[in-house]
Amino acid sequence: MADWLNGVWNVLDPGVFLFLTLGVVGGGVIGALPGLTATMGIAILTPVTFWFEPTKGFAMLIGLWNSAIFAGGITAILINTPGTPASIASTFDGYPLYKQGKGGLALGINVIYSAFGGIFGTLVLMFFSFPLARFTIGFGATEYFALALFGLTMMAAVSTGSILKGLISGFTGILLSTVGIDPMLAMKRFTLGSVYLIDGVLFLPVMIGMFGLGEVLNQIFEHRPSVEAEERSQRRVNLSLGRVIPNWGEIRSSLKLTVICAAIGTVVGAIPAAGGDIASIISWGQSRKWSKHPEEYGKGSLEGLAVSTVSNNSVLGGALTTMLTLGIPGDAATAVLIGSLMMYGMQPGPKMFTEFRPFVINIILLMLLANLLFLVIGLVTAKASAKVLAVNQRTVWVSVCVLCVVGSFALNNSYFDVLLMFAAGLIGFLFRRCGYAPGPFILGLLLGGMLEANLRRALVISQGDYAIFVQRPVSCVLLIVTVLTLAWPLIKGRLFPAGGK
Repeated sequence: MADWLNGVWNVLDPGVFLFLTLGVVGGGVIGALPGLTATMGIAILTPVTFWFEPTKGFAMLIGLWNSAIFAGGITAILINTPGTPASIASTFDGYPLYKQGKGGLALGINVIYSAFGGIFGTLVLMFFSFPLARFTIGFGATEYFALALFGLTMMAAVSTGSILKGLISGFTGILLSTVGIDPMLAMKRFTLGSVYLIDGVLFLPVMIGMFGLGEVLNQIFEHRPSVEAEERSQRRVNLSLGRVIPNWGEIRSSLKLTVICAAIGTVVGAIPAAGGDIASIISWGQSRKWSKHPEEYGKGSLEGLAVSTVSNNSVLGGALTTMLTLGIPGDAATAVLIGSLMMYGMQPGPKMFTEFRPFVINIILLMLLANLLFLVIGLVTAKASAKVLAVNQRTVWVSVCVLCVVGSFALNNSYFDVLLMFAAGLIGFLFRRCGYAPGPFILGLLLGGMLEANLRRALVISQGDYAIFVQRPVSCVLLIVTVLTLAWPLIKGRLFPAGGK
């Protein structure tokens, strides 16, 4: 108890609190800019924090990390462009809510449930770090394959129109994920002789183009100058009369699913290489199946937005659990944080909880405080963020295009990434015009490499025996859940015919 009291005293030090606040504010800006991810922000700030005390330096990094994930939902709601990959699922219902004149409420849900998810994941880190770490360390190729396969079942769930078109879009993304170096033979595949494609088709430029530039092109195509002024006036009226904080009835109706999805996000976060983007898509898809109103998902469901935002922030606690207890990064951001700890002379792993126990306590308390801090800042600035919708639509288009170009270039300082973003934007525009959802495409690109690599590794280990996937308990359970997920619409139709309950 004395260690925890000392930790509270340390994190409430004015200097530490100032650095945490600076990190939260900086993370809000970085997360809201498409392409400028939390990982990038941490990587940029890490060398700077070397000159500060470890607690102050890490406070800035923790604040940036937590705030950037939440802030990614702001642009996902306002302009249908995820500020970070973890906010992809927030576009599914956040942007439709904005178009319905409920932008303020959507922003309020984003910040409230993001904070709830972050606090939930941190409490799991506090009380269950070692059991979760022991559970995930045993994951091998079969478990990762089963997890990727389960994630890909969400292709049907994130298809807003025809399921067949959604599957075609998703499998196109999977095919694109095979570009680059063969994961087993280390040979070039489908690179067309270009050195820029050796590392494969990068996910972030494609995401920025599909959801950012593609949406702008589609809006320009559908633009009708005669109704622009009327729409802008209506948006301004909606925003001025809109509320930010959901009422108790809205909170209560989604409480059960948000708690479940917070737990899903934490578990997914504890699995190395599975981040907030995967967790939020899985949570959104499963919540849609469990919901009493699945028909509202993808059309402006408050519940759908809540579960996606709560899960992408609860991931952080799980990822930090794996990083601190095992020294294994749960995602790209924690990989950078490992380097930050090593810069301070600390080696993440089980010894962190014995040799550096006070610092681990400081990290946990900083995580809790960062979520409370961005909750307050996010609610206070929600109206100001929403006012951007009242500006001229052409200004929004130009701003989004500039942010897309800057964000895609800033990833690797590469003009090829900008060209890739433009190509993805054109594809995204064509997808929208032809009725193909971009979500499954992104999901296929994200999980395709993980699926292929672990399938082939598992078969090498088993010498071609597919029984290996059902011989390990975790992979067997995941495969069963995948089958049930795919069969659920048929089962539901049998159990509840004609909409019965």
